[in-house]
Amino acid sequence: MTTFGIRIGEAYAGDGAEAAHVNVVIGDVSVLGPSFAQAIANQGPGHAPFVTVLRPSLPVRPLTLFVNKATIADERHGNLTWGAAQAGVAVGMTDAVAIGSIAADMADDLVAIAAVWVNPEAEDAEKVFRNNVVSTRRAVAAAVNNKPLVGDVLQARPDCHNPFFDARSFLAADPMTP
Repeated sequence: MTTFGIRIGEAYAGDGAEAAHVNVVIGDVSVLGPSFAQAIANQGPGHAPFVTVLRPSLPVRPLTLFVNKATIADERHGNLTWGAAQAGVAVGMTDAVAIGSIAADMADDLVAIAAVWVNPEAEDAEKVFRNNVVSTRRAVAAAVNNKPLVGDVLQARPDCHNPFFDARSFLAADPMTP
Protein backbone atom coordinates (compact mmCIF):
# COMPACT_ATOMS: atom_id res chain seq x y z
CA MET A 1 0.00 0.00 0.00
CA THR A 2 1.16 3.51 -0.76
CA THR A 3 0.40 6.84 0.85
CA PHE A 4 -0.89 8.24 -2.42
CA GLY A 5 -4.47 8.65 -1.16
CA ILE A 6 -6.97 9.82 -3.79
CA ARG A 7 -6.27 12.55 -6.32
CA ILE A 8 -8.54 14.11 -8.92
CA GLY A 9 -7.67 15.81 -12.19
CA GLU A 10 -9.45 17.28 -15.19
CA ALA A 11 -8.36 18.32 -18.65
CA TYR A 12 -9.76 19.36 -22.01
CA ALA A 13 -7.95 19.06 -25.33
CA GLY A 14 -8.81 19.83 -28.94
CA ASP A 15 -11.77 21.61 -30.42
CA GLY A 16 -14.97 20.94 -32.25
CA ALA A 17 -16.80 17.64 -32.07
CA GLU A 18 -13.55 15.70 -31.62
CA ALA A 19 -12.46 17.58 -28.48
CA ALA A 20 -11.73 15.43 -25.44
CA HIS A 21 -12.76 16.08 -21.86
CA VAL A 22 -11.33 13.65 -19.31
CA ASN A 23 -11.81 13.57 -15.54
CA VAL A 24 -9.55 11.18 -13.62
CA VAL A 25 -9.62 9.89 -10.09
CA ILE A 26 -6.41 8.10 -9.09
CA GLY A 27 -5.80 6.42 -5.79
CA ASP A 28 -4.48 3.58 -3.70
CA VAL A 29 -6.20 0.34 -4.66
CA SER A 30 -7.10 -0.13 -0.97
CA VAL A 31 -8.93 3.22 -0.93
CA LEU A 32 -10.30 3.66 -4.47
CA GLY A 33 -10.64 -0.04 -5.32
CA PRO A 34 -14.17 -0.39 -3.86
CA SER A 35 -15.44 2.49 -6.04
CA PHE A 36 -13.71 0.94 -9.05
CA ALA A 37 -15.45 -2.40 -8.42
CA GLN A 38 -18.80 -0.73 -7.73
CA ALA A 39 -18.66 1.13 -11.06
CA ILE A 40 -18.05 -2.11 -12.96
CA ALA A 41 -20.89 -3.85 -11.13
CA ASN A 42 -23.47 -1.07 -11.59
CA GLN A 43 -23.62 -0.38 -15.30
CA GLY A 44 -26.54 1.45 -16.86
CA PRO A 45 -28.08 1.65 -20.32
CA GLY A 46 -25.63 3.28 -22.74
CA HIS A 47 -22.85 3.23 -20.14
CA ALA A 48 -20.54 0.23 -19.81
CA PRO A 49 -17.47 0.93 -17.66
CA PHE A 50 -14.57 -1.38 -18.53
CA VAL A 51 -10.86 -1.81 -17.87
CA THR A 52 -8.73 0.27 -20.26
CA VAL A 53 -6.34 -1.79 -22.39
CA LEU A 54 -3.44 -1.08 -24.73
CA ARG A 55 -4.54 -4.15 -26.64
CA PRO A 56 -6.85 -7.05 -25.75
CA SER A 57 -5.71 -8.75 -22.52
CA LEU A 58 -3.12 -6.04 -21.73
CA PRO A 59 -4.63 -3.56 -19.26
CA VAL A 60 -2.75 -0.36 -18.51
CA ARG A 61 -1.12 0.38 -15.18
CA PRO A 62 -2.40 1.76 -13.00
CA LEU A 63 -5.49 -0.28 -13.79
CA THR A 64 -7.85 2.30 -15.27
CA LEU A 65 -11.61 2.06 -15.52
CA PHE A 66 -12.99 3.79 -18.63
CA VAL A 67 -16.40 5.35 -18.00
CA ASN A 68 -18.19 7.06 -20.88
CA LYS A 69 -19.91 10.33 -19.88
CA ALA A 70 -22.06 10.52 -23.02
CA THR A 71 -24.72 7.87 -23.56
CA ILE A 72 -23.79 5.89 -26.67
CA ALA A 73 -25.90 7.37 -29.47
CA ASP A 74 -25.27 4.93 -32.32
CA GLU A 75 -22.75 2.41 -33.67
CA ARG A 76 -20.33 5.10 -34.93
CA HIS A 77 -20.37 6.89 -31.58
CA GLY A 78 -19.83 3.59 -29.77
CA ASN A 79 -16.89 2.72 -32.00
CA LEU A 80 -15.29 6.13 -31.40
CA THR A 81 -15.86 5.88 -27.65
CA TRP A 82 -14.76 2.28 -27.11
CA GLY A 83 -12.13 2.41 -29.86
CA ALA A 84 -10.36 5.72 -30.43
CA ALA A 85 -11.14 7.39 -27.09
CA GLN A 86 -10.37 4.27 -25.07
CA ALA A 87 -7.07 3.82 -26.93
CA GLY A 88 -6.27 7.49 -26.27
CA VAL A 89 -6.87 7.06 -22.55
CA ALA A 90 -4.76 3.87 -22.56
CA VAL A 91 -1.83 5.60 -24.26
CA GLY A 92 -2.25 8.77 -22.18
CA MET A 93 -2.20 6.81 -18.91
CA THR A 94 0.79 4.77 -20.07
CA ASP A 95 2.57 7.98 -21.09
CA ALA A 96 1.85 9.45 -17.64
CA VAL A 97 3.82 6.57 -16.12
CA ALA A 98 6.55 6.73 -18.77
CA ILE A 99 7.19 10.46 -18.20
CA GLY A 100 7.00 10.14 -14.41
CA SER A 101 3.71 11.85 -13.62
CA ILE A 102 2.94 8.57 -11.86
CA ALA A 103 5.99 6.79 -10.46
CA ALA A 104 6.40 3.42 -12.19
CA ASP A 105 7.08 1.70 -8.86
CA MET A 106 3.68 2.89 -7.58
CA ALA A 107 1.61 2.06 -10.67
CA ASP A 108 0.76 -1.49 -9.56
CA ASP A 109 -0.61 -0.21 -6.24
CA LEU A 110 -2.92 2.39 -7.79
CA VAL A 111 -6.18 2.32 -9.70
CA ALA A 112 -7.76 5.07 -11.74
CA ILE A 113 -11.20 5.93 -13.04
CA ALA A 114 -11.35 7.98 -16.24
CA ALA A 115 -14.66 9.63 -17.05
CA VAL A 116 -14.47 10.44 -20.74
CA TRP A 117 -16.63 12.66 -22.96
CA VAL A 118 -16.96 11.75 -26.63
CA ASN A 119 -19.33 14.01 -28.55
CA PRO A 120 -22.00 11.96 -30.37
CA GLU A 121 -21.30 14.19 -33.41
CA ALA A 122 -17.58 13.31 -33.55
CA GLU A 123 -16.42 11.69 -36.79
CA ASP A 124 -12.62 11.72 -36.98
CA ALA A 125 -11.22 8.76 -35.02
CA GLU A 126 -7.62 9.97 -35.23
CA LYS A 127 -8.53 13.36 -33.72
CA VAL A 128 -10.59 11.68 -30.98
CA PHE A 129 -7.60 9.42 -30.21
CA ARG A 130 -5.01 12.22 -30.18
CA ASN A 131 -7.17 14.56 -28.08
CA ASN A 132 -7.82 11.82 -25.50
CA VAL A 133 -4.09 11.06 -25.24
CA VAL A 134 -3.37 14.72 -24.51
CA SER A 135 -6.35 15.20 -22.21
CA THR A 136 -5.51 12.08 -20.20
CA ARG A 137 -1.85 13.10 -19.79
CA ARG A 138 -2.93 16.55 -18.62
CA ALA A 139 -5.63 15.25 -16.26
CA VAL A 140 -3.19 12.82 -14.63
CA ALA A 141 -0.55 15.54 -14.23
CA ALA A 142 -3.14 17.86 -12.69
CA ALA A 143 -4.29 15.14 -10.29
CA VAL A 144 -0.81 14.12 -9.19
CA ASN A 145 0.32 17.74 -8.75
CA ASN A 146 -2.93 18.84 -7.05
CA LYS A 147 -3.53 21.47 -9.73
CA PRO A 148 -4.95 23.99 -10.09
CA LEU A 149 -4.15 25.76 -6.84
CA VAL A 150 -6.92 27.75 -5.16
CA GLY A 151 -5.11 31.01 -5.90
CA ASP A 152 -5.00 30.16 -9.60
CA VAL A 153 -8.74 29.46 -9.61
CA LEU A 154 -9.55 32.70 -7.81
CA GLN A 155 -7.37 34.68 -10.21
CA ALA A 156 -9.04 33.08 -13.25
CA ARG A 157 -12.63 33.76 -12.09
CA PRO A 158 -13.10 36.79 -14.40
CA ASP A 159 -12.16 34.57 -17.37
CA CYS A 160 -14.97 32.04 -16.76
CA HIS A 161 -16.03 30.43 -20.05
CA ASN A 162 -16.42 27.04 -21.70
CA PRO A 163 -17.46 25.79 -25.14
CA PHE A 164 -21.14 26.17 -24.21
CA PHE A 165 -21.26 29.46 -22.27
CA ASP A 166 -19.15 32.58 -21.88
CA ALA A 167 -19.57 34.48 -18.59
CA ARG A 168 -16.73 36.99 -19.14
CA SER A 169 -18.83 39.96 -20.21
CA PHE A 170 -21.25 39.44 -17.31
CA LEU A 171 -18.41 39.15 -14.81
CA ALA A 172 -16.67 42.25 -16.19
CA ALA A 173 -19.88 44.27 -15.74
CA ASP A 174 -20.81 42.86 -12.33
CA PRO A 175 -17.89 40.86 -10.91
CA MET A 176 -19.26 39.73 -7.54
CA THR A 177 -23.01 39.31 -8.08
CA PRO A 178 -24.20 35.71 -8.30
